[in-house]
Amino acid sequence: MNILLTNDDGIDAAGLRQLADALGRAASIYVCAPKEQKSASGHGITVIKRLNFREVKYPGAARAIEIDGTPADCVKVGLYRLKQDGILIDKVFSGINHGSNLGTDTLYSGTVGAAMEGALNMKPSVAVSVDARNPIFFEAASRLALSAAALPIEAHGHRTVLNINVPDAPPNEIKGVKITRLGVMEYTEEFNEEYSSEEDRGYWYAARQVFTRNGAPDVDVTEHRRGYATITPLQSDLTDEGLIKEMLQDNRWDNIDLNLSGF
Repeated sequence: MNILLTNDDGIDAAGLRQLADALGRAASIYVCAPKEQKSASGHGITVIKRLNFREVKYPGAARAIEIDGTPADCVKVGLYRLKQDGILIDKVFSGINHGSNLGTDTLYSGTVGAAMEGALNMKPSVAVSVDARNPIFFEAASRLALSAAALPIEAHGHRTVLNINVPDAPPNEIKGVKITRLGVMEYTEEFNEEYSSEEDRGYWYAARQVFTRNGAPDVDVTEHRRGYATITPLQSDLTDEGLIKEMLQDNRWDNIDLNLSGF
């Protein structure tokens, strides 16, 4: 099995090295990762400038590429360049991220965005995160990644991302594993202004997380706060199935005048 690894914390991040070490026990490892920190890149890709890359040495990897682009760029370029050289990737893994990617945070996450790019390329993909900006414990996350790597494709799906989040704790202190759906991560929307002059001023994002006490028991945010590792299957289809049924029954859209003067 050939696995492509990437992340959004940069190619030198400890979590990526831990993931390469773990998955190297089960597969040939290929790394294509950002040159520097790219957290909260979402699923963005680079289209208005050249993507610069270079091949580098990486412990445990058959090949490694460093790119000055986003995590999703890394998956696109990695799959393309390796295929050009006759290497076909079986699965894509993103992580181990320094910090959780739970609930609606997945929409901002470069880690999840990279995994979703793998899924859009018909590769079973996995995003792995540990809930700490400077994680100490990677063992449980690595073990769950190995378990995900062992899943047959029919049990995983080509267009599905398994989003794994693990507390930053020793394995014996984690209560277990819960299969969950996405919850909601709430924040206070705050910015710190930095001012030197009228021509030199800006904002630093300074939001604080709002902790809700009584979440549903099958939601990733809730179970993670209870001390469990969580696995949430994600897909790219964001369609609101309930609302689309209502809209199809609403005939106001059938004969609408599309000329602005008719409004």
